[in-house]
Amino acid sequence: MNIIKEIPSKETYIVRQPVLRKGKPIESCIFEGDDLKDTYHFGLYNSGELIGIISLFTKINSIFAEKNQAQIRGMAVLESHQKKGFGEALVKHCENFCIEKDIKLIWFNARTAAVGFYKKLNYQTVGKPFDIKDVGEHYLMYKEI
Repeated sequence: MNIIKEIPSKETYIVRQPVLRKGKPIESCIFEGDDLKDTYHFGLYNSGELIGIISLFTKINSIFAEKNQAQIRGMAVLESHQKKGFGEALVKHCENFCIEKDIKLIWFNARTAAVGFYKKLNYQTVGKPFDIKDVGEHYLMYKEI
């Protein structure tokens, strides 16, 4: 059985590191703003094991006119559990959470390899790809909800 629940930021590291910061120190898994009161972290548990995570930051991107925005960061599913719908479940959980909080727009920086995944969930790219130091090429993506 799958359960998605809110978790502390530190619990995200066991998924963030192998998926998003492979070969890098655990400190690289700490994101600025992780522990703010308006930052939320969700974990997806499959048979009691944490296999996927997603973080939602209250952060405005001035490119968008919408006043009520949130940024997704650190969305990751352990490699052995990818392509099974868990990532989609995490994103939809965040979308529903945002609807409850009256947040109208979700945005994030998506790795080039993940753009297709997000497009299937009706997210759109904005502008050209850009490089995030030590992480790789990304696209700005968003969706009005």
